[in-house]
Amino acid sequence: MSPVVKKKGEKFTIPSKYLLFVLTCLCTILMVVTISTNILNKPINTAVGYIVVPFQQGISKVGGWFSRRSDELIQIKELLDENQRLKQQVNDLMVENTLLQQDKTELVRLQELYKLDKQYDSYHKVGANIISRDTNNWYSSFVIDKGEKDGLKIDMNVIADGGLVGRITSIGPNWAKVTSIIDDNSNVSGKTLSTSDTLMVSGDLETMKTGNIRFSQLVDSNNAVGAGDKIVTSHISDKYLPNILIGYVYSIQADSNNLTKSGFISPAVDFEHLEEVLVILETKEELE
Repeated sequence: MSPVVKKKGEKFTIPSKYLLFVLTCLCTILMVVTISTNILNKPINTAVGYIVVPFQQGISKVGGWFSRRSDELIQIKELLDENQRLKQQVNDLMVENTLLQQDKTELVRLQELYKLDKQYDSYHKVGANIISRDTNNWYSSFVIDKGEKDGLKIDMNVIADGGLVGRITSIGPNWAKVTSIIDDNSNVSGKTLSTSDTLMVSGDLETMKTGNIRFSQLVDSNNAVGAGDKIVTSHISDKYLPNILIGYVYSIQADSNNLTKSGFISPAVDFEHLEEVLVILETKEELE
């Protein structure tokens, strides 16, 4: 068998020590040639120029792209954080504005109640909040958060918005039910403020859909009553104190008997948006 090449199965191999010797010699020759001459410098430099430089440029571009993307991602995160912060500020301002609007609305309502209190300053009164009402859209009857413990009694008059709301019809220790003048079963003896002619005001939930209730039995022989005239409670009412504003004449017409007139009244009270009321602590019976 040859000392250089030996057969192993079907393959021929060169012993490691000979292969190492050959490679060592080849490297030595190349080093000597490279050092002593400049023959290989140019091809090697050219190869480096074609291979290494583009590779470095590619690496640099990729690195630059990742760096820019990283900066952009940081900026996007900062913008998202800032956007979230601004959204929270807007939400906080909206909540604050809503609370201020509620406070302003409540202040206006309390100012109106104060004016109403002064308007009827000859009567003792107590304020109350409405805590429930009938299922219809109007406050034809409702419950307030004051009762017998607060000195309230049946038939005490209830006012709001500068005018008559109704009267207490049932009561408990800390609650009272109010039936308003727009209720279908309500009848209030009234009079025109300008002429003192008496009339009857009747509740009507159907006509309240147009914002009015009925009046009838008006004797106006001088044709002195017209649209816009004030209607107040009369002294002959058995349940209501006198001279409390009910509303304003909306329309008027002669009845078929040509003796009386009837028509519609626009109530002074907004019966769709009641929240607070004043209860007059004297009844008509007690004052007579």
